[in-house]
Amino acid sequence: MVTIVAGGRVATLEGVVRADLTIADGRVAAIEPPRSRRIADAVIDVDGQLVVPGFIDIQINGGFGLDFTNDPEAIWEVGARLPQYGVTAFLPTVITSPAATVVEAQHVMTAGPPADYTGAVPIGLHLEGPMLSPKQPGTHDTLHLREPEAAATDTWSPNTGVLMVTLAPELPGALDLIEALVERGVVVSIGHSDATYEEAVAGIRRGATIGTHLYNAMSAFQHREPGLVGALLDETDVATEIIVDGIHSHPAAVRVAWQAKGPDHLVLITDAMAAMGMGHGRFVISSIDVTVDETGPRNAKGVLAGSVLTMDEAVRNLAEFTGCSPAEAIGAATANPARVIGDPTRGVLEIGARADVTILDADLNALATLVAGEVVYDGSA
Repeated sequence: MVTIVAGGRVATLEGVVRADLTIADGRVAAIEPPRSRRIADAVIDVDGQLVVPGFIDIQINGGFGLDFTNDPEAIWEVGARLPQYGVTAFLPTVITSPAATVVEAQHVMTAGPPADYTGAVPIGLHLEGPMLSPKQPGTHDTLHLREPEAAATDTWSPNTGVLMVTLAPELPGALDLIEALVERGVVVSIGHSDATYEEAVAGIRRGATIGTHLYNAMSAFQHREPGLVGALLDETDVATEIIVDGIHSHPAAVRVAWQAKGPDHLVLITDAMAAMGMGHGRFVISSIDVTVDETGPRNAKGVLAGSVLTMDEAVRNLAEFTGCSPAEAIGAATANPARVIGDPTRGVLEIGARADVTILDADLNALATLVAGEVVYDGSA
């Protein structure tokens, strides 16, 4: 099937150009000047709107009242609804929990979607824990934290549904485990960590390539002990996630991160939990009760427990907080996460890339979303 997204402003590697985007067999087949006559099975006229790569959320715990740690099968229901926010791919995140929970989530991923599934593609699990610092647990259940152990993680690989792991590099055995996971093709992120600057850099040297939700649940920057925050900001080739909801990090802190990491190494995530898309009320993340109000999702101790942020909102906020261009803000939700997870077919619109496409208006609101060339969300319908 051939589909043409016609008359849009297409975000290419060379910049934003007025062009028709031709899609064939789920891939980008051509990016050409607009034509009045088109031969295609379907034509989607976007009339000057932005045509960008689909957003990729590499840390999301759930949404729409559903939590992946409690119910891994919810991956498909949440995934079916994420395209309304421009998301075409995501890493369902399972937080610290019993080992059996991870096994169940792996089975869901390797079994694949229901036959009639349409929506964002879950491309692998992000296991946030359980090898985290008890000094920086956030809302993770400390009863299930454990030290790194090769035998407990030897089934973690992309082939078994695990694409990314967050751990604390200062724990005994963590450096060897980082190296082993990376050799297996797993992306290792440093987070929920009380590491010194030197301990964090050691983790990076052994293969960690990204930090988990910058500033949150990690050793803070001080002028004599830069901590994990300092390591992530200082290491120019290392990416870092950031939650840009105006709650997890002050806009000034977001600007500092943008200035330090530049447009290529800051990765927008939502870290969304079950309350995303639901409004205020009471929810759970794993086994933890959470109350959501205007200050965000918080546990009984007042600690933040994920967010209710959506990815299109994160893009808008990054542009507003930093003054970066819309193209740069979009890159933090597309090309940058794709680079972190090592997938050159996503996060770009170029010949041969996956036709994962989001249509945005001038205010960066998602109007429509295509996954592998198929319309999975149409805001005008």
